[in-house]
Amino acid sequence: MTVLDSRTVADAAGAAAVDHRDPLVRLGHLLDEGSIRPITPEDKSGVRAVAGRVEGVPVVAFCSDARVQGGAMGAEGCEHIVHAYDVAVRERVPIIGLWHSGGARLAEGAESLHAVGRVFAAMTKASGVVPQISVVVGPVAGGGAYGPALTDIVILADNGRIFVTGPDVVRSVTGEETDMASLGGPEPHSKRSGVVHVVTKDEPEAMLRARQLACLLGHQGRVRGDVDEVDFGTLLPDNPRRAYDVHPLVNGLLDEPGVELHPKWAPNIVTTLGRLGGRTVGVIANNPMRLGGCLDSTSAEKAARFVRMCDAFGVPLVVLVDVPGYLPGVGQEHDGIVRRGAKLLHAFAEASVPRITLITRKAYGGAYIAMNSRSLGATRVFAWPGIQVAVMGAVAAVRILKRRELAAAPEEERSALEARLAEEHEKTAGGLQRALDLGVIDEVIEPAKTRGAIARVLSQATPARGAHGNIPL
Repeated sequence: MTVLDSRTVADAAGAAAVDHRDPLVRLGHLLDEGSIRPITPEDKSGVRAVAGRVEGVPVVAFCSDARVQGGAMGAEGCEHIVHAYDVAVRERVPIIGLWHSGGARLAEGAESLHAVGRVFAAMTKASGVVPQISVVVGPVAGGGAYGPALTDIVILADNGRIFVTGPDVVRSVTGEETDMASLGGPEPHSKRSGVVHVVTKDEPEAMLRARQLACLLGHQGRVRGDVDEVDFGTLLPDNPRRAYDVHPLVNGLLDEPGVELHPKWAPNIVTTLGRLGGRTVGVIANNPMRLGGCLDSTSAEKAARFVRMCDAFGVPLVVLVDVPGYLPGVGQEHDGIVRRGAKLLHAFAEASVPRITLITRKAYGGAYIAMNSRSLGATRVFAWPGIQVAVMGAVAAVRILKRRELAAAPEEERSALEARLAEEHEKTAGGLQRALDLGVIDEVIEPAKTRGAIARVLSQATPARGAHGNIPL
């Protein structure tokens, strides 16, 4: 079949300027040069689908044609997308959608609605079977908004907009004054809604991120026998109560900085795809710089979705734990922390992929369980020297358990008594040695030997993959 790229389009256009909205131009920026093979005809459907490669990795891709009725989705164009999904599932390769669409075509009425619904059904059927990546390069509305939302990863370029109903409809129905950017642009979707996983400064960067993610998920590789070590001990503050940013630790663990998903949404937990020893891994880390690293309703949901995505595609997980517990408060309870926190428990307990936990400083209460504990089936649990594992901090615990004894002590002696009781409590009920004795921690490792220890477990673990889809939690 004919092989095309963006230069072929330019040559065909002669001296005329190439419209950057042309699907083959956009697909040419996404895929390896010379690799594009059309799998649907050139027509007025408003969609073009192709097979191609990304860094040599086979993929299927499709692109809305914003030049045709604003990329609105009609019956014929939807059939092209469904066909693209059929090819991707049959060949077990990632599928990438470039979206710039006004939704279902008004003139086709119920026919276009039925066709859009068939696209949604194809996406759902492919969920957990092949990686689905969406790149939103222009406004997408109505059915065009739900298309990306059903996929595994959504990338939003600076000009991208996602909303069910546009500003004019919002204004006429509710009286609210808004514009496209504040309604469905990078700020609301990267910080508030959680719809978008990655925001980029422009369309070329969006294509670059899509290429990185397609490679990470489409060609996961194998762990090398040896890895370079990093002295992580220098990255933690001397004071165990002091906050720190976990990103240098995550980046140091990986061969090179990976792609962080949802960096501004629920930033108290970090979710990153990258490579360790050459093998794709998913890293989940509490970030003490935000909310002290506490789990809350939003971060639990964010992490649960990431765990299920990695499990669906056989990506091993590395979990970096430094968590003081769940964030308390009336707002959290009303926001569904019990229901949404249960999603993270379910996701880890359900997961089949190898998953390694490293406790770096502390793991308290129910959050200890939720962060891939041994009880939920962790493959291996490591700890750095001096970590704490308990229902709560020793001082907080003795203030409850020994409140009468503390209250009866002279005020000038109370502080020393509290410290002594906390030390005793730590020895009997919590602390590193107790966790080792119970077998909930397998091994204490030095920070400077962390990468090698994790890589060895990954190289020896039996590959596995969850048998489930990736519902947008």
